[in-house]
Amino acid sequence: MASVLIADDEARISGFIEKGLRSAGFATRVATTGTDALELALTGEFDLLVLDINMPGMDGFEVLERLRGSGSKMPVIMLTARVELHDTVAGLEGGADDYLGKPFRFDELLARIRLRMRRDDDDAVAPVELSHRDLSLDIRTRTAQVGGVTIELSAREFALAEELVRHAGQVLSREQLLSRVWGYDFDPGSNVADVYVGYLRQKLGADRIETVRGVGYRLR
Repeated sequence: MASVLIADDEARISGFIEKGLRSAGFATRVATTGTDALELALTGEFDLLVLDINMPGMDGFEVLERLRGSGSKMPVIMLTARVELHDTVAGLEGGADDYLGKPFRFDELLARIRLRMRRDDDDAVAPVELSHRDLSLDIRTRTAQVGGVTIELSAREFALAEELVRHAGQVLSREQLLSRVWGYDFDPGSNVADVYVGYLRQKLGADRIETVRGVGYRLR
């Protein structure tokens, strides 16, 4: 099982990432200071580091500098509210593999994590294709097929379909779908999940996604 170190001192964000990654099949650990993040990263026990810049103890840039100075080639995705160009350049030139600004959607972070791990290891951490009955999703190209026929899905429709396929047969609440597909700053009162389930039913088949009254949705 691949292991991801999450370095972020905001419990709301680190908890959101950790919950999502565990659901996706990753082992996780959270560090809340830059000092702890560097110490854990240097153990060699982790396959990837998600690193916030604004950390107590030492900031993310210093953690990254010391990590690379040790000779570690572990993939690092910098995660921060700083979106100015000079911060992006500084992170990438300092040895980061990717840079994602807050707020972010979990599906985008997950896609970047999988991409970096595939580049780091010829054996993909997760399968490139997901399937359930006659529905198949190609994670690499973000395309869907039903019975061999390609179906055009928007990025958000694909992310929702991926979540349902990964948990086929399980009931997913609206709150779970909002959190995993729309991000940590979702509005719990929003009906956007219901709207997008409707879109998927139109494209993938009306009877494919079951409504479990008062709970959520399940892929049949």
